[in-house]
Amino acid sequence: MTAPLLDTNILVYAFTDDLRSATAQTLLSEPFILSVQALNEFANVAWRKLGMNWAEIRLAIGDLGTLATAIVPVDKECNSLALDLAARYNFSVFDALMIATALQAGSERCFSEDMQHGLVVDGRLTILNPFLNLPA
Repeated sequence: MTAPLLDTNILVYAFTDDLRSATAQTLLSEPFILSVQALNEFANVAWRKLGMNWAEIRLAIGDLGTLATAIVPVDKECNSLALDLAARYNFSVFDALMIATALQAGSERCFSEDMQHGLVVDGRLTILNPFLNLPA
């Protein structure tokens, strides 16, 4: 079984003192895969919302890349699959790209706060929200 794909929000919470940080850090301590897209989105959020400077962002992305089992590129085939998924499941294009990446990598799980928990995509990938059981 291929490691689960982590969506950008998992990466962001791992670098905060938010209540969800511990769960995110636990997910980073286990095998996982990333999309290049997640690293790009993380850089954007880290700069705009977390107040990290570019050296800190580079270091964080380097660390994430070292921890990840694999970093999957977004290519033309992935983009085509994503457009198909967006149409069939009503995903945003960006969410569809994450899901397409996970499917191409052979992952059976995608951890994300932003997508429908429990949704099974193409009968082989389950979206899971790891923060559901945290206190409000």
